[in-house]
Amino acid sequence: MSTLGNSTNIFWHECPVGKADRQKLLNQQGCVVWITGLSGSGKSTLACSLGRELHSRGKLSYILDGDNLRHGLNKNLAFSPEDRTENIRRVGEVARLFADAGLICIASLISPYRKDRDACRAMLPDENFIEVFLNMPLQVCEERDPKGLYKLARAGKIKGFTGIDDPYEPPRSCEIEIQLKEGGVCPTPVEMAGKVASFLDDKGFLQAR
Repeated sequence: MSTLGNSTNIFWHECPVGKADRQKLLNQQGCVVWITGLSGSGKSTLACSLGRELHSRGKLSYILDGDNLRHGLNKNLAFSPEDRTENIRRVGEVARLFADAGLICIASLISPYRKDRDACRAMLPDENFIEVFLNMPLQVCEERDPKGLYKLARAGKIKGFTGIDDPYEPPRSCEIEIQLKEGGVCPTPVEMAGKVASFLDDKGFLQAR
């Protein structure tokens, strides 16, 4: 639920150039690739690698990174459950606009609560929301700890940290799940991006209808 009041006396204005026209121009279909997982699971790495892969194929994408957005759009939000919900709601709305513009929008956020991710899915036709679960064990993420946040959380210097003293609710039926390979080996960024790009290609998103 938004923390802002509801607008009144507003009307939707249709424009002559629609989504189908934009998709035809770009020769692709707008969608949202929503990457979720624990801190340190590799979400931003996958997002950047996927963006690079799509660019090499001549496809236009844009990355909405959770940390980057907290420098601007969501800089007034903290990490309470209510602020987390509002954070995800805003990103979902922006992602929906990018998809409507005909872009492949790559949203990379922890997004720990299932209901918030489901609310973002509900903003689009279901097939246009591709949930990618980076299912990396907590131990692996904590060993990586690229930002030093797990160390701070374990020391009690960060409260409400996902995976430590705040829950992460994994997807029940995501489109793509990425796990450790046999022997506990992490897939490379190129391998992960290739898996997602192949899914988009198979589902027809890399060409216009």
